Amino acid sequence: MLPYNKANVLLARQLRAQATPWERRLWRHFLQSHHVRWQRQKPILDYIVDFYCDKAKLIVELDGGGHYTKEQRVADERRTRDLQRLGLTVLRYANSDVDVHFEAVCASIEAEVKRRLGRSN
Repeated sequence: MLPYNKANVLLARQLRAQATPWERRLWRHFLQSHHVRWQRQKPILDYIVDFYCDKAKLIVELDGGGHYTKEQRVADERRTRDLQRLGLTVLRYANSDVDVHFEAVCASIEAEVKRRLGRSN
């Protein structure tokens, strides 16, 4: 089991209920019925990640406009390093990619799942 801040459990539940349109789209049209299990708004360390696949040790983060300030980029880089220290891989996509390049986002996630699980098909 991954370490997590118990104080984030309630917040994660609230975030699941208030998902962004991009999170809802990726969840409903791809991850929810994916061949490996995914979790939404998963507390890990002091963070809450958008999507987490335990089997592949893979995190998917969807970034809105707030992620493009210098301060937020630095915070995201620190967050990614912290999560990578646990052996996790973090994939980041802009919300606009989910809007405009949905199939490519899904294909990228699928390719990484297969890579992490050692599958070629």
